Amino acid sequence: MMTESVFPQLEALLPHVQKPIQYVGGELNSTVKEWDSCDVRWALMYPDAYEVGLPNQGVMILYEVLNEREGVLAERTYSVWPDLEELMREHKVPQFTVDSHRPVSAFDVFGLSFSTELGYTNMLTALDLAGIPLEARNRTVDHPIVLAGGHAAFNPEPIAEFIDCAVIGDGEQAVLDMTEIIRTWKAEGRPGGREEVLLRLAKTGNVYVPGFYDVEYLPDGRIGRVVPNRSGVPWRVSKHTVMDLDEWPYPKQPLVPLAETVHERMSVEIFRGCTRGCRFCQAGMITRPVRERSITGIGEMVEKGLKATGFEEVGLLSLSSADHTEIADIAKGLADRYSDDKVGLSLPSTRVDAFNVDLANELTRNGRRSGLTFAPEGGSERMRKVINKMVSEEDLIRTVSTAYGNGWRQVKLYFMCGLPTETDEDVLQIGDMAVNVIAKGREVSGQNDIRCTVSIGGFVPKPHTPFQWAPQLSAEETDARLGKLRDKIRGDKKYGRSIGFRYHDGKPGIVEGLLSRGDRRIGDVIRAVYESGGRFDGWREHFSYDRWMEAAEKTLPAYGVDVAWYTTRERTYEEVLPWDHLDSGLDKDWLWEDWQDALDETEVDDCRWTPCFDCGVCPQMQTEIQIGPTGKKLLPLSVVK
Repeated sequence: MMTESVFPQLEALLPHVQKPIQYVGGELNSTVKEWDSCDVRWALMYPDAYEVGLPNQGVMILYEVLNEREGVLAERTYSVWPDLEELMREHKVPQFTVDSHRPVSAFDVFGLSFSTELGYTNMLTALDLAGIPLEARNRTVDHPIVLAGGHAAFNPEPIAEFIDCAVIGDGEQAVLDMTEIIRTWKAEGRPGGREEVLLRLAKTGNVYVPGFYDVEYLPDGRIGRVVPNRSGVPWRVSKHTVMDLDEWPYPKQPLVPLAETVHERMSVEIFRGCTRGCRFCQAGMITRPVRERSITGIGEMVEKGLKATGFEEVGLLSLSSADHTEIADIAKGLADRYSDDKVGLSLPSTRVDAFNVDLANELTRNGRRSGLTFAPEGGSERMRKVINKMVSEEDLIRTVSTAYGNGWRQVKLYFMCGLPTETDEDVLQIGDMAVNVIAKGREVSGQNDIRCTVSIGGFVPKPHTPFQWAPQLSAEETDARLGKLRDKIRGDKKYGRSIGFRYHDGKPGIVEGLLSRGDRRIGDVIRAVYESGGRFDGWREHFSYDRWMEAAEKTLPAYGVDVAWYTTRERTYEEVLPWDHLDSGLDKDWLWEDWQDALDETEVDDCRWTPCFDCGVCPQMQTEIQIGPTGKKLLPLSVVK
């Protein structure tokens, strides 16, 4: 098997493609280890372009965790743009890593991290370019183990025929455990071939091997049951949960990109998990319980990361960063420490009820004051009860009033369209809210240059959430509903010009819905889309709704189902869902009860501050909520020189 660099062949192609720098490698803090000194070798991929994939925290963390291990190497690969793909096929250059430009097919494991299902066709492109058979059953002992991870891997069934295994949950310890199993198997002379090493992984109960499970279907198209077809393989596969984030202070040496990327900053994950209980939010549900990184741990990561990278902005990341119990001290401590260096701090979108102007001032003290982003999600009070987003319009107006009164001029509001039980009126109230925001901003600031941008995405029901049973709104209904809202905003002579309106049409959401709640039969659709040229489906300019619908019409009738069966159809309690044998820790009865609470417009509190609601995660995963305050401060308080 060829293990030498393919760069000599690749280099000749680079003058003929756009952004050739993204394929060169050699980034600051990248790692190249001696091939022959390592016995387990990983190729890690975020299946998107370099500019999206390089900043991905998940891949960056695993890259470092693996490379710290003796005898283990990890290299990175990203999706190549169609211009280079065409040349690679013509000149027989295989999918390569950017670190040492070795063929992906030479590695022991090809691990892909999926944060969205729209990366599936890019995976098939990479497999084909690498010379790895698309179907797992056609691979030999000499092919890499194809592993899926990331949030979309919590339902890997649509790609079951293309992957060898999947890991759900946190990856840090999981990849190390897998490495040791593979190392032992190789040291023994690879007994039993590919099937044996996969069986050893599956028997841990934490690695899902789709080939070791059979899916039986009922006459009406629903799943009858999913059963193991090997002895010793568990009926349910459990997610991994890393406790005590301070023991995993990664990335310690963040990668600094050579080309422009979507995030030009150093990022630190300040806590993992969320218990706010927003019913639409898969990330919040599957990452339970909440585990906070300590204030001192955050301070050390920021200090080391800035020294290692030279970045001038630090992103404090989590699903709801302002909910960290010590966020005020974190923001003030970091702003104090780096006041002379003008290092800016940023949070992702802030919850309306977690915002305060003191926190916002600390975050912008050393950086630029940009706009503020809030996510009410639902346009009406009723909808916010349905989705358990416990924010009133009074809360929002009070918050933006404070912001506008303290010098901010721009606020962005994020909503979803197509939520369960939603009506036209619920969505039209988004326009009323935006008008009230502008009016209040003009009042408190005395200025007319106040702006409010309304950004709307289509709701897609996700596995392992209370809305996993919900019907999805069709693309046509979504577009019609948003069209009415657009006309309402544009028709407002007094405030309309101060309101920006951005929305996605309903078509990408239908494809995402097909993939997110799909089963193994959807694999035929994905393959057909890939074979007809589907690439980079997460990019508007490359996405083709017609291509996906044509592929579905060609493949699904043989199974007696169609796109609507997977998307706009409501599920019942009795139905076996494609991901039921994958254990996220959430009790299915609890999820169903929360779905009924949604239909009754009943809100549920955050279990960080209230008694347990028996969602099942803590006892089932043998975990617990880990929150402060620690009572410590960020030291040294003097400026770091």
